[in-house]
Amino acid sequence: MKSLFKPPSFRPLGSRAASLSVAAFIAALAAGQACAEQPPAPCHPNPNAAADGALVHQRGDIANLPDPLQDILQRMAERPHSYLPIQAFAEADKPSQLFQYYLLSTTGFEPNPFTARFPGINDKAMLTATGADCGLPTIGAVRLVVEPKPGLPTDPNNVRAFIDVFTDLSNLFVINNESGWYEGWMIHDLRVPDIAPPRPDGHAQFGTMTSADAAALQAMGSHNNLPGRLFTMDGKEPHLPDANDHFPDRQTNIVPIQLSMGAVNCMQQSDCHGYWEFNYTTNWTHPPYELPFTGGIPGTFEAGKLGALSSLIPGSGPAGVKNSPIDYGDDPNNAAPLGGAGPRDPDRFDADVDNQREYRQRFIPSGLAHEIYLDTYVRLASFEHGTPFPQRLYDAYVAEVRRVDTNGDGVISAREGDVDTASDGFADNSRLFLPATSFRRFAVTREINDGLLAPRFAPSQRAWVLTGAANTVNPPRPASTGRDSDDR
Repeated sequence: MKSLFKPPSFRPLGSRAASLSVAAFIAALAAGQACAEQPPAPCHPNPNAAADGALVHQRGDIANLPDPLQDILQRMAERPHSYLPIQAFAEADKPSQLFQYYLLSTTGFEPNPFTARFPGINDKAMLTATGADCGLPTIGAVRLVVEPKPGLPTDPNNVRAFIDVFTDLSNLFVINNESGWYEGWMIHDLRVPDIAPPRPDGHAQFGTMTSADAAALQAMGSHNNLPGRLFTMDGKEPHLPDANDHFPDRQTNIVPIQLSMGAVNCMQQSDCHGYWEFNYTTNWTHPPYELPFTGGIPGTFEAGKLGALSSLIPGSGPAGVKNSPIDYGDDPNNAAPLGGAGPRDPDRFDADVDNQREYRQRFIPSGLAHEIYLDTYVRLASFEHGTPFPQRLYDAYVAEVRRVDTNGDGVISAREGDVDTASDGFADNSRLFLPATSFRRFAVTREINDGLLAPRFAPSQRAWVLTGAANTVNPPRPASTGRDSDDR
């Protein structure tokens, strides 16, 4: 989207041809001050809009970004805000490289009480998410940059690459409830895999389906489910979320895998900012067996299943291993009963001694979640033919976790899930991680601390407040300036 509030008489610094000094640039912006996007009365404008916009546009981590991304970051800077868009610092001798970004808006999904008013529902109540600054549109931008650290790959398709994710959101209300937050999600949509011979036990090989699976899929709907295409649960053409959806009777037919970017709250002037590190220690998703308990699958709320199960004590779900809260809970002591440090910490991924690494992970690697979904939705012949959902999901979770879980506790520990660990006949676990470039959508949800790791109302969009599609930057562009104080 092109900015509507840049004066036409100059070109900004950065990827555009620029020759103005910073001082001249600020003066030019000041001349166009009246065009900057500001809230209507009685809300108060940003008196420093021109200087803030100029500062962001010429900043070293933004100056070389693609025009649409620069535009939206400047747009945020010119609005009222507590903080400017996040400064991206380098974590290596060379600048970080932007390879992908998302531009977010409140369109593209069914309006809900967080984003719209409904007569008799919330038309007499204050909006709790969007609508800040007297109704300025809520927007967002997400930047993905790879860190060119010594000894690490710089190809973002390589799951061993270290990637920084910067999220900036403009005009979401500060959350008043201390048990609530906004959460970002990178979304990978399941695709129909290639056909390959089965394993000796008849089950499909990792990442594939059998010819019998393919025949069953092609018989569905309008025969959409061919190798390489987006998988659809009804076999019809893909229906991505859109504004005309209506829960529960008109919903997307694709299968998302959602990876949390962590929680953010907003500042005094309704801007939110988040930083997240994407690498093989964090590229882990919520356990898929939680999905029937979020209320986002039609009929599950009415059946009283909301919150009926939690992964607070990790294990392999309703059909699998149940672990002791004493051995697998959040131990307050310094030493946990089965080794490792006491208070549970999923960031305690690496250690020189394995028994000090975290063994009570609630998450699983994203590629393993993908494999579970293949069993559940795609492998209709080679995995538990005839078993209905959600039992198929529960059984798939047990079966696929077992292939990586060497001690039989139903949990993928930091050691077992390490990218360099061998499992299931493979030399390492690189197959268990989806690359960042495969997450083609992004959403922000309005969360409540309900104890579930899965998105609120997943897999529906009933808690979404923002969404956007991925934009690929090829070749990547320099997207950092200065140096982070700690290069780890």
